[in-house]
Amino acid sequence: MFRTKRLPYLVGILLAVAFSTGETAQRTTPVLSNATRVAMEKAVAAVKPSLVRIHVVTVEYEQGREIKREAIGSGVIITKQGHVITNHHVAGRAKQLLCTLANKEEIEGELVGTDPMTDISVIKLLPPTKRDFPAAEFGDSSKLKVGDHVLAMGSPLAFSQSVTMGVISNTELVMPEEWHETLEIDGEDVGSMVLWIGHDADIYGGNSGGPLVNLEGKIVGINEIRMGLGGAIPSNLARAVADQLIKNGKVRRAWIGLTVQPLLKSSKQKAGVLVGGVIAGSPGEKAGFKAGDIILKVAGKSVSVKYTEELPPFNQLVAGLPIGKEVEVLVLRDGKQIPIKVVPQEREDVEAKQQELKEWGLCASNVTFMKAKELGRTTRAGVLVRSLREGGPANDAKPALNEDDVIVEVDGKPVANLEDLVRLTETIVKGKTEPTPTLVVFERRSERLMTVVKVGIRELKDPGREVSKAWLPVGTQVLTQDLAKALGLEGKTGVRVTRLYPNFNTGLQVGDIIVALDGTEIPASQPEDIEVLPAMIRQYPIGGKPELTVIRDGKEMKLSVELAASPRPPREMKRYQDVNFDFTVRDVAFQDRIDHGWAETEQGVLVDSISEGGWASLGNLMTGDLIRMVDGQAITGVAEFQKIMESVTKRKQKSIVFAVKRGIQELFVELRPTWARLATPTTNKQKPKEEK
Repeated sequence: MFRTKRLPYLVGILLAVAFSTGETAQRTTPVLSNATRVAMEKAVAAVKPSLVRIHVVTVEYEQGREIKREAIGSGVIITKQGHVITNHHVAGRAKQLLCTLANKEEIEGELVGTDPMTDISVIKLLPPTKRDFPAAEFGDSSKLKVGDHVLAMGSPLAFSQSVTMGVISNTELVMPEEWHETLEIDGEDVGSMVLWIGHDADIYGGNSGGPLVNLEGKIVGINEIRMGLGGAIPSNLARAVADQLIKNGKVRRAWIGLTVQPLLKSSKQKAGVLVGGVIAGSPGEKAGFKAGDIILKVAGKSVSVKYTEELPPFNQLVAGLPIGKEVEVLVLRDGKQIPIKVVPQEREDVEAKQQELKEWGLCASNVTFMKAKELGRTTRAGVLVRSLREGGPANDAKPALNEDDVIVEVDGKPVANLEDLVRLTETIVKGKTEPTPTLVVFERRSERLMTVVKVGIRELKDPGREVSKAWLPVGTQVLTQDLAKALGLEGKTGVRVTRLYPNFNTGLQVGDIIVALDGTEIPASQPEDIEVLPAMIRQYPIGGKPELTVIRDGKEMKLSVELAASPRPPREMKRYQDVNFDFTVRDVAFQDRIDHGWAETEQGVLVDSISEGGWASLGNLMTGDLIRMVDGQAITGVAEFQKIMESVTKRKQKSIVFAVKRGIQELFVELRPTWARLATPTTNKQKPKEEK
């Protein structure tokens, strides 16, 4: 997740949000010389075959759930083997990747590695048969000068590939100090490592990850942000990160645990970097660094940071130190130069990867070094609660778990990490018919608390059926005073027949006015009196034949009608909740068939609810859809549908196709899940309630 208050727009695009990310000023078309125009055309021709539009299913963790969303970004092929460079905020949390090449060919991709600190990811194309791909070349971003022409290439606003032209405006673009903000992605300050290339080539949502190209047809940047000017990650940095991701799957950086800043404006020191703080337990603390030290040299190299623009190069220098090997840092302290020996260790991510635990109704992660410091913890053992689902087991516990609580013990067993919690959860719910009350020990800052969480997913129970009552099988509306007057029946009360239900022969007609039941007037004259006649009817036995007093075409008549058994309402229909695809279906009720005009021969299950961000929602299944078939197999009801879906889950099918009726349309809906850890509802083995 990225955070800033003054948002420099990340130019990837979520399909669920509006395309506009800000106003674009009117620009005049520059007049290009013939030489520039020819160079531009050659540059476009060199890079365009390597452009990739990336359709990604990405995930965010919020409110105790893993929310899946579709997004569009850009990328460019950088190796003949099919490696594609793009932004971390485009592909770094991808569940699925589908890449569209310049020739409109679609190829699935997989995430090779990602680096939130520089907002760079690498994808590998997965063609059906091995082949070579057209790869663009990297240029040297250090040679860029203000005024150089550049081309922004990519897929803005989810459109197919496009090209815009501009000039370099700034080769050391940083967040303005006056904003007092940073671009933070997954807890990492991107601006601490990146000096953006500022340019005025138009970029929009969807351009993220696309190349910034010079007129030699080489990549000099990877477009990332827009804050008036476009901002691109320099190619020299992007290439170095991509090389590590391709080789190792991650970027290894050295860390010594210092907070550094530019020299104070009041300082008389002409060179160096100010140490603002030293993190407890870090290599820097062990080596003896102190706040206020001024670093003069690192591993023999002189350093100086007077301005914000000089911080990223210094951070890159420290990150490139040999991990686990002693280096010397020369500092100025109290007017004396002091050499300090420090052993850098490998830097870990600020935020750990999250996972949804449906049985608990929460999202959780391991505790990182920095998070432990933030919480004042002396140990990293335990599982960090990141967010909770309202009404979920952990949220309903008394006391409830809160965000930033650390679970340290479950059912009398210690919990060292997320893997432990997942394993214990599977043991707790295995074979259970109900959620299991489980003793949980957790720590909240300096407190050590206990609670009981009912761990497990409760399966929807058959609601049973109320006792059937007598029912008049017609639709009606109340004969209001105004309606009675308009029909020449002033002073009359009762109901008007609005529709006749199929398969019932009552002798009534649409437009009949029912004013009495066995001689008793029907006291209905206001819209809210719609239940008066049904209540009177329910006093009779099923099959009874009361006499109705009916006015038809202005004439009063008597009509004997046989009463039917009331149909089951939608709330009484059997339901099935699929916890892996996040949707619920139920059997079709009589009222559904009436409302939709479905014949008795129309079989299937009705989609009752869909959770936002689940696989069903992502596949465009909608509430109210009638699922008629699953992978070509006809569905007659919930019991059959449940068996099929449980089989789909067991086999971990890559694709499930529903034949759906939606209004008057018939269509196919395809769900394409990415299978991870499966959540299993507790099994309801109670005997079904007897129908009466």
